[in-house]
This record gives sequence, structure tokens and C-alpha cells, in this order.
Amino acid sequence: MPRISEQKKQKISEHILSLLFDSFPKPLFTSEIARETARDEEFIKSILHELNNKSIVSLINKNTKGINYIRRQRWRLSNKTHEIYSKKVK
Repeated sequence: MPRISEQKKQKISEHILSLLFDSFPKPLFTSEIARETARDEEFIKSILHELNNKSIVSLINKNTKGINYIRRQRWRLSNKTHEIYSKKVK
């Protein structure tokens, strides 16, 4: 499988952040993000984990009843990132 350049990963990350910004504060599942970006779920999950390590996105691994997901993960922009995006969009 060919490697994806860092520039293309950056563009995909920007697209993911745009999706999460548009849906804020509603978190999206990894599968929903992968479907919207037309990419493999595992690839999207790896990018999301990188963004999570940089504190750009937040991982939500509990449902609305407070029970941990076993196989699913939801993602949303961190509050700090959302504030920065909101200022730049205005």
C-alpha cells in the first residue's frame, strides 16, 4: 500500500476538523467521519488519535448513560480548539 504524504495527511486532518466544527457540540463516530471523508476507518482513527495527542480533538468513549463503549469511539473538537476556530471564522 502506498504511503500518504504528510501534506495529504494535513489536508485530511483539516477536513476532519471542518466536519467536527460543523457538528459541534454533537460528537461524531469514527465511522461517520470516515464515510464523510471517503477514507478507511483505521486510517481516520490513527489521524484522530494524533489530533487527540495534540489536544485538538476530544475522545468520548462513554454513551449518554455513562457506560463505556466497547468497540466505538466518538470525537468532537476540544473546547479550546472550538474557541480558536470560532474567532477565525467570524
